[in-house]
Order: sequence, then C-alpha cells, then structure tokens
Amino acid sequence: MLSKKMEKAINDQITWEFYSAYIYLAMAGWFQEQGLPGFGNWMEVQYQEEVFHATKMFHYVLEAGGSVDLGAIAKPKVRWKKPVDAFQEALAHEQGVTARINALVDLAQKEKDHATNNFYQWFVSEQVEEEANVTDILGKLKLVGDGGALFMLDKDLAARVFTPPAGA
Repeated sequence: MLSKKMEKAINDQITWEFYSAYIYLAMAGWFQEQGLPGFGNWMEVQYQEEVFHATKMFHYVLEAGGSVDLGAIAKPKVRWKKPVDAFQEALAHEQGVTARINALVDLAQKEKDHATNNFYQWFVSEQVEEEANVTDILGKLKLVGDGGALFMLDKDLAARVFTPPAGA
C-alpha cells in the first residue's frame, strides 16, 4: 500500500505527465501551422507517449491501493521562433521530467517502497530514451539550420508512430 506521501508524489507526477502531453500537443499544432507536418506528427506521437505514461501511473496508484487526485494542468507555451527553439524547450522539459522521476525513485527507496521503486525503474530507462531522441533531433536541426534540409528532416519525422511498449 502506498504511503500518503508517495501517493501525493505520484499524483503530482500524473498531472505533470498530462502537462507534458499538453506541451507536446501545443508544439504539434505550431509545427503544423508552420507547414512542417512531419515535425507535427513527431510531437503528436510524443503527446501520445506522455498520455500513456500518465495513464500507466494512474493505474499503478489504483492497483497499489491508493487514490487518484488529478491536479489542474497549466497552459503551455504555444509559439516558438524556430523549430530548434521548440526542440530546445522539449529537451529542457525532458531533463526536468528525468529529475522528477529520479526524485520519485529516491522517495520510494527512502520509504522502502520496493513495489513503487520497481515500477519507476521502467520510467528511469524511458527517460534516457526520451532525452536521447530529442537530443538527436536537436543536433540534426542545428546541422541543417533553416534551409531546405529542414524539409527532408520533416519527411523523416513524419514516419514516427506510437507503439505502446510490450506488456503495457
């Protein structure tokens, strides 16, 4: 059973995951408006991943005997100067999510909550992948700048699809 402190921390993270989804949906819309549907697609898939993360945590709280308490979701930024700016913000956001996940693991260890610690190990690995994916695209954006190669990268990003992890 979850302690009240752990339950609150996970509920806060559920809200944060939905906020993350909201950020990526805002970015998806902006990229679509800029005529970059591939970038928009990439961000929309990222949105789906964040909703999946929030839902996974939601179900964990209930399975662990806790109560779900969803918080308000803040309005995200909706405009960026250039694609690289949006991805820099996405990377900073993912680094913040990583810090939050690590804090949840630290709390679970402090409370000797082995089940929650085990549950969040998947998210620890997931954050390594999240940051690597955004860093990779950010590096490509810095290489191509605002030139014609941006449209080639847009085409590559259009191929991304959301596939729920096995066993989810």
